[in-house]
Amino acid sequence: MQNYTNAIREYLKLEKETIEKVDVDAINAAMNLIMEAYEGRRTLYIMGNGGSSATASHYQNDFNKGLSEYLENKFRFQCLNDNIATVMAIANDIGFEEVFRFQLQGKLEPGDIVIAISGSGNSKNIINAVEYAKEHGNKIIGMTGFDGGMLKELSDVSLHVDVMSMQITEDVHMIFNHMIMGIFYKTLCGKSYIY
Repeated sequence: MQNYTNAIREYLKLEKETIEKVDVDAINAAMNLIMEAYEGRRTLYIMGNGGSSATASHYQNDFNKGLSEYLENKFRFQCLNDNIATVMAIANDIGFEEVFRFQLQGKLEPGDIVIAISGSGNSKNIINAVEYAKEHGNKIIGMTGFDGGMLKELSDVSLHVDVMSMQITEDVHMIFNHMIMGIFYKTLCGKSYIY
């Protein structure tokens, strides 16, 4: 039997150190943008590739069902990577770099928010969508890791995870989701974090 305990401790140590570096003020700013969209009945478009696509889908679930189950005014999250037929059609006919921008074209309205998730911050399809949204005056919440790449620079609010690890970056992006959802669950629904 292998003993992985030292490797486990090393991973958890880096996770804890990374969480300690998280910008709480940036999270607060992101939460206020999300609340503005919620109160204005605006759409929150969210997207990512690979593991970040699963994270984006998880955000949509937690807000559209987890929170909205207890609210008369529902959250309007739309995950742009969840309709695989649409994504594949755009990728095949136009190009993978357009799978998100194409879905925003002609749909973005004033007050809509774009939440873009990219560990590297340089995914071309993410950057194309973010640039399109910025050209139309929409605010961007960017979630990144490593050095943040282009997305960190383009974001109105940057939820940057300062670590050279995709795994821990993605862990912390999910912490953002559950923390924000949990706080809103308490403040909007009057319920505890645990249910």
